[in-house]
Amino acid sequence: MNSISFAPIVDNNSKVLILGTMPGIVSLKGQQYYANKRNVFWPIIFNLFNSEYTENYELRKNIVLNNKIALWDTLKYCYREGSLDSKIENEEPNEINKLLNQYKNIKSVIFNGLSAEKYYKKYNVLNNSFSYYTMPSTSPANAKKSFNEKLAIWSIVKELIKY
Repeated sequence: MNSISFAPIVDNNSKVLILGTMPGIVSLKGQQYYANKRNVFWPIIFNLFNSEYTENYELRKNIVLNNKIALWDTLKYCYREGSLDSKIENEEPNEINKLLNQYKNIKSVIFNGLSAEKYYKKYNVLNNSFSYYTMPSTSPANAKKSFNEKLAIWSIVKELIKY
């Protein structure tokens, strides 16, 4: 199945860019970042910012933007059967450096899982102007850590938006 990523969620106040790899089938069908109910990305974000959980996508986008977070994916396009990153073929990267040059307040890049980091490094050079962090994937395929363990590690996001 051919997959095309979404436009970034970003504004001039964004300080942290969270990069996934490529939206999975559920997200592509819903045209929403992290739409799979078993993905814990949104529960983590709502927990971090003490906000009432909602499935309303406009409110979800607002919570990231209001907390100076931008969302995007490392890949613009790929062929993939299913949703597993390990099945990605014929990928093309997003123009992340262009986005980082356009939004000057972004100083930290967070990879949502090892695959996002891997594809970023495949197509980009790490830049000393940014700090980089690799978080445990929020995907349901990553069952190695509990929700609370992931939440504790992801809490660095709150620190990064302060600066």
